Amino acid sequence: MIKEKPSLTIVRRLKAPPSRVYAAWTRPELMARWWGPDAGPVLSAEADPRVGGHFRVVFQTLDGETHDCRGEYREVEADRKLVFTWEWVTMPERRSLVTIRLRATEEGTEMNFTHSQFFDEAARDGHQIGWSGSFEKLDGLMAELASAQA
Repeated sequence: MIKEKPSLTIVRRLKAPPSRVYAAWTRPELMARWWGPDAGPVLSAEADPRVGGHFRVVFQTLDGETHDCRGEYREVEADRKLVFTWEWVTMPERRSLVTIRLRATEEGTEMNFTHSQFFDEAARDGHQIGWSGSFEKLDGLMAELASAQA
């Protein structure tokens, strides 16, 4: 019997249209403003959001540690859906999969985020903390972009 690998699902409601949330996931200059679990800086961000294209983000956490993640886009539907592989450059054998679905709501966007195929529960739990911190910053970025347009 094959043991199912751990996964994580987070649903967030963002006060921004799906196009703006999608841009935050696919435009390096926006990715650099919210990626990472804490207030540490993003050192570099690259994205080529097309099937077979790649992304890479290098960020530093407040403890001074540098993290380097990358992946390949598997599905790309502008403003609706992204599916990409996820791996840490230092542990490529632990490749996992991220699926993001965006749905317009009256208030903005419902983002359904699933990160699956984790190596183990500890990896899942660590990513849950990391993504939760990142999504707090994503909320802030969406509010900042909305006020800049007002």
